[in-house]
Amino acid sequence: MTGIYTSETGRQAIAERYRAHLDAWPVPHEEIRIPTTAGETFVVASGPVDAPPLVLLHGSGANASAWRGDVGDWSTRYRVYAVDLPGEPGFSAPRRLALNSDETASWLSEAVDGLGLTTFALVGMSLGGWTALDFVLRRPGRVDALTLLCPGGLGGQRFGWLIKGMALRLIGRQTVRDSARTVLGIDDAEVLDEVESTFRHFSPRTGRLPIFPDADLRAVDIPVLVIVGGRDVLFDSARTAERARACFARGDVRVLPEVGHAVLGQTAEIERFLSAHTG
Repeated sequence: MTGIYTSETGRQAIAERYRAHLDAWPVPHEEIRIPTTAGETFVVASGPVDAPPLVLLHGSGANASAWRGDVGDWSTRYRVYAVDLPGEPGFSAPRRLALNSDETASWLSEAVDGLGLTTFALVGMSLGGWTALDFVLRRPGRVDALTLLCPGGLGGQRFGWLIKGMALRLIGRQTVRDSARTVLGIDDAEVLDEVESTFRHFSPRTGRLPIFPDADLRAVDIPVLVIVGGRDVLFDSARTAERARACFARGDVRVLPEVGHAVLGQTAEIERFLSAHTG
């Protein structure tokens, strides 16, 4: 075992569910496996091969299927590459990279080089948002436009919900599904089913994501769209929005007051942003 799954049976269950999502992908797609120093990286590619490239990075505890509600629209105008992060419950290598080093940016560099990409637009969600911003800071000139959904690395992380949730679970008053509902801030049965089935078998990262310094953020000279939920219990979204507005010279910051950590249904908004800033 690699340590990211609770059992081999659990790993297989997650893989089977993921395969079902891939088999039902909403548009024609290719499955690409790229060798990197961090191990094999799995990518789902959709859209015209000669269209502007768009790279998608999902959040923790997820895989490329997180984008299946968006990819149908985006694939009409872009060559979309939904990348499985290493160390997460997808088909990339189970190795977890050190976030306080160049490892993550180096991995993504190798992955996009393997796809033949020089420059591209980049969208990241939660941990994927942290990974995307880290890449922009460490590899300037590679990304044309950046979209961050409920990203880590700007506002601090909150752990009060976790302590409360653990206490309630110990006395039998909260389930994995209840915890997912609290964190995501939604009652969407399909999404909650997905999260519940994954975290029954998957052990997520622990610890805080590194916070990016103001000076580094001010060096970002590309268009950046940041969308956060005002009721996010995982990250301090007010602080995220405050720092994004103060530091990104070409930033567009949106706070969705009634939304939690799951920033969903933003397909059209992101498309408008990308259309304004990409070829």
